[in-house]
Amino acid sequence: MSIGLLRGDHHVHSTFSDDAVSTPEENVAAAVVAGLETLRIVDHVRRDTTWVPEYVSAIAALRVPEGLTVLTGVEAKILDTAGTLDIPELPAGIDRILIADHQFPGVDGPLGPTAVRERIADGWATTDVLDDFVAGVIAAMERHPGNQLAHCFSLLPKIGLAESHLGEERLTAWAQAAARTGTLVEVNEKWGCPEPASLAALRAAGAELVASTDSHDARDVGRYARVRDLLGAEALP
Repeated sequence: MSIGLLRGDHHVHSTFSDDAVSTPEENVAAAVVAGLETLRIVDHVRRDTTWVPEYVSAIAALRVPEGLTVLTGVEAKILDTAGTLDIPELPAGIDRILIADHQFPGVDGPLGPTAVRERIADGWATTDVLDDFVAGVIAAMERHPGNQLAHCFSLLPKIGLAESHLGEERLTAWAQAAARTGTLVEVNEKWGCPEPASLAALRAAGAELVASTDSHDARDVGRYARVRDLLGAEALP
């Protein structure tokens, strides 16, 4: 894995996402101020999203200064344990899909955190919950190889669990799947994940890491604290 991961920000939202406040142009300007070499602008999609061609055209039309590479992405949630994504047909010009654990990938479809907590309270075994969750993430990587995991494991605290509950066997299978499928795994500033044990599994498997802020405001682009701590010496320029 490369040195200087903090020279890139591989998950930055623009006003094409309804919860972000900065335009693509403002994100580019912020990336220059932060001294970045790579910026991936990413916005949320669902199956019924229609604006992706307009988004691709807007990114292609950006005036990008020398020394900065601007990449594209769309962020889509995993729907089920089969790895189905909530994503429309994509035009040319999207560099990577960001595979996100916004909801729990259930056998029959996505479950919100409250529903999962209620099922756990009713007796759903934690081991089965974790098996289904990891199965969904791995299946999504296998069905959509060569893409990127967004804030992976950020869902776990929302359902009352933690990365430490995953255990070595699940983490190894997950990390090996990322390496095998050529999936980038982002270390996410906003959510502080994946944690050190997960990063160690990725390193052992030979998976590739990228850094991201998951910025929804250009003022946060390229500004790392939690990621720097998670990566340690690997983050040094």
